[in-house]
Amino acid sequence: MIDALTVALGVTALLLAAWCGFAAYRDQPTKDWHFIGMAVVALLAVVQLVIGVVRLAGGDDPQQGVAIFVAYLIGSALAVPIAAFMSLTERTRWGSATVSAAAVVLAVLEVRLYDIWGGVGG
Repeated sequence: MIDALTVALGVTALLLAAWCGFAAYRDQPTKDWHFIGMAVVALLAVVQLVIGVVRLAGGDDPQQGVAIFVAYLIGSALAVPIAAFMSLTERTRWGSATVSAAAVVLAVLEVRLYDIWGGVGG
């Protein structure tokens, strides 16, 4: 995987989590600006998904197995869009909290993807 993209995605996910978490703290639902932030994070996740699939098709293999790697790639690409949809249906502070939680989950998924590919000790 591309280390810089993984780090960028993890950092932007944590920034989104802090931003939406602050909105939840202030008792605000997600606003248009939050959705723009979610779109940026989701776009980075889709780029990572495409790069991961291309690398797999090119013959590269993750250290801990292809199936788990693909599952984590798909999960990371879907985490924020699903939370965005849920925040649209829950127009209270809990919608912002949901996005914040999903963004933290995405950051953790990025750490795990890095590990699965062989980035830690590999």
